[in-house]
Amino acid sequence: MGDHDQEEALDEYTQDGTVDLKGNPILRSKRGGWRACSFVVVYEVFERMAYYGIQSNLIIYLTKKLHQGTVTSSNNVTNWVGAIWLTPILGAYVADAHLGRYWTFIVSSAIYLMGMSVLTLAVSIHALKPPPCQDPNLENCKKASTLQLAVFYGALYTLAVGTGGTKPNISTIGADQFDEFHPKEKEQKLSFFNWWMFSIFFGTFFANTVLVWLQDNIGWTLGYALPTLGLAISIGIFLSGTPFYRHKVPTGSPFTKMAQVILAAMRKWNVPLPPDPKDLYELDLEVYEKKGNYRIESTPSLRFLNKAAVRTGSTSPWLLCSVTQVEETKQMVRMLPILVSTFVPSIMLAQVNTLFIKQGTTLQRSVGSFKIPPASLTAFVTLSMLISVVLYDWYFVKIIRKWTKNPRGITLLQRLGIGMILHIILMTIASLTERHRLRVAREHGLVQSGAQVPLSIFILLPQFILMGTADAFSEVAKIEFFYDQAPENMKSLGTSYAMTTLGVGSFLSSFLLSTVSDITKRNGHHGWILNNLNDSHLDYYYAFFALLSFVNFIFFLIISKFYVYKAEVSDSIKVLTEELRGTRLRESNENDHEP
Repeated sequence: MGDHDQEEALDEYTQDGTVDLKGNPILRSKRGGWRACSFVVVYEVFERMAYYGIQSNLIIYLTKKLHQGTVTSSNNVTNWVGAIWLTPILGAYVADAHLGRYWTFIVSSAIYLMGMSVLTLAVSIHALKPPPCQDPNLENCKKASTLQLAVFYGALYTLAVGTGGTKPNISTIGADQFDEFHPKEKEQKLSFFNWWMFSIFFGTFFANTVLVWLQDNIGWTLGYALPTLGLAISIGIFLSGTPFYRHKVPTGSPFTKMAQVILAAMRKWNVPLPPDPKDLYELDLEVYEKKGNYRIESTPSLRFLNKAAVRTGSTSPWLLCSVTQVEETKQMVRMLPILVSTFVPSIMLAQVNTLFIKQGTTLQRSVGSFKIPPASLTAFVTLSMLISVVLYDWYFVKIIRKWTKNPRGITLLQRLGIGMILHIILMTIASLTERHRLRVAREHGLVQSGAQVPLSIFILLPQFILMGTADAFSEVAKIEFFYDQAPENMKSLGTSYAMTTLGVGSFLSSFLLSTVSDITKRNGHHGWILNNLNDSHLDYYYAFFALLSFVNFIFFLIISKFYVYKAEVSDSIKVLTEELRGTRLRESNENDHEP
């Protein structure tokens, strides 16, 4: 067989190390691509409907049914959301080190469904919730018992454990269906994350409109039973696509690999680096080829970590690491400052399902005989993002890449930065809108009573719509950035970075809300955030967020200026392949000339 025929035969199989569930190489035409991705994308529509069917209206349930105050209920929501977005670190670890993405996802889905089922029971059975109370002063209402809270929060946090295994792996499973080393599939992969976010927010839109209305007008039992059914359907859809999926083999704990590099470099603090990087320890190309992994050349950034690859006589993995392992660690470490800069935008996002919705409860919500549920305004975040993502992918990228020559139109960090600018504008508008609402409340003598302000709930639309537009830039860029820049063997961990930022942002939101509420009440002052929003000063709080966003944007500009994007593996692999072929050719010639 000639070289050309060999290359064609090779092209029939994926070249990125993907295999079937039994570990066999797979034909490109039989598995993966958009056909496999369609199951993953449809799964995500139903799963997001389930998750946001719970999250969107949770603050209303906590205040109206469990009789919790503004600060307590807001913090309980953001703490739970924080757990939802931090558990993916554990899920990514289990997938990369032990079970693989597919089986981690399957086990976690079962836990997720169990949590949703118990939660539906908690809102349905009378013994599991306190008696109804119509008193506007929540202090006079009977609080939930310890047992009632234990069942409700036990179900919520069981659900959080389940999502920890599904979130970092489902998007990565989707991205794994495209081969980086096949030109057509590589191009398709560029659009994957945009359409991935489209599927997320399509499901979210349904939850924020239909499910929220059902919860407010028909009942919480049906409003929670439908998301639970939606989750069961989504798992069934994912399972039905099993014959078409490509899988990446688990390659060991990324945390262990990173720890080995960092500790080895520290233990060899005083060991000098060789002048030529080729003198550093590295495995043979054949080793990487057999494992379906990639060798990475040494780079000058974070040079201290290169000491982990200096030979000192020991072969212990805690004293000697390969150059590729060092470079993989560098890639994860280099992303940490960017990760920190995304915490503040995540704090802004946390306001949508807490204070923004609480604002909506104080405004007129009737349109004829129809009463708008406050949480349904979050549908405008979804709608705005859906439109923005489509316009971005169909028009903006095609127009701008003519000038930039970048296949993505603009870099991922530039896209993230535009989202941050929109957050500054958004919180400024939110502050001005709240100032107007408070002025009308004072003019009509509604401050002490906390009664409904004679303003339409639609005055809040600009802040919801801007949040969706900002997310089309920042959230899509964030998940694509951390996936794209993570080493090939640490993609799940990279994806969990994007989710970690949402978790940290939610916990920081709880911390700031409690701290600001406490500080502004000291020394006899009135306080910015009270149960009665007409007597509060959310306008000051939102102005504080606008300032915080501006300071964070300056920080982001500084660190992004020094960020070095990793080399395209699909480009460098060509060089490595040629090098490997050259080595084999030389060995073949030497063998031919042996007597």
